[in-house]
Amino acid sequence: MPQETKHATVTWRREMEFEGGVPGGPTAVTDGHGVAGPSPVELLLVSVAGCTGSDVISILEKMRMRVETFRMEVAGVRREEMPRRFVSIHVVYHVSGTQLDEAKIRHAVDLSLEKYCSVTHSLAGDIALTYDVALG
Repeated sequence: MPQETKHATVTWRREMEFEGGVPGGPTAVTDGHGVAGPSPVELLLVSVAGCTGSDVISILEKMRMRVETFRMEVAGVRREEMPRRFVSIHVVYHVSGTQLDEAKIRHAVDLSLEKYCSVTHSLAGDIALTYDVALG
């Protein structure tokens, strides 16, 4: 089975600002100072949430859950020494709607984190990835 290759182009704008995206597609700005956009490490947290969130919504729709609002809070703990990579990431999934089943929501999150989310699977294997679910 052939492997898929993804491409992105990132261009320096000024100071610590970079703009990048897929060729011909939308772009995002990162800013090492966190002024013009999220820093690259903050954008990594956004990417984790966006990836697992997409999986969870898709799975919940297949389970016929009626999700009305869905948001995630993501917190990452970084090492003090260089490289200041994440050592743990915690996601809180806030889900509201009707006829929600917390056990099924947790199952959807588990499926995302253990099987489907390519972003979390691209992180170092020793990063502790935990979550909570908050209904309502």
